[in-house]
Amino acid sequence: MADSILWAVRDHYGNEIYLTAERWQHITEPINHADMVHLASELQETVRSGQRRQDSLNPQKYRYSKAFDYLDDDNTHIVVIVLFRFRERADGQPEPNNYIVTAYQKEIG
Repeated sequence: MADSILWAVRDHYGNEIYLTAERWQHITEPINHADMVHLASELQETVRSGQRRQDSLNPQKYRYSKAFDYLDDDNTHIVVIVLFRFRERADGQPEPNNYIVTAYQKEIG
């Protein structure tokens, strides 16, 4: 992704994961998950220390989730979807390219 990076954090496995301005705009659009607009630090904390599960159909896709006790509308967790990919460096070698696709609040019982 060539868009500007807003921030990057490391998950508890040591993987660097970043969020672009384009993805943040997508997440916080009224038609998507506008309720996330004031939860950027919680989104970062979810990636840093939340539970991670690999998607069964797409092994490059991971779902991070973390409980927070003050979310809107009876939601209990923030969920962050991350794609783990690679890009080619200038010297032709691969390097990790792990980025957030979307994030939202969800009630998980």
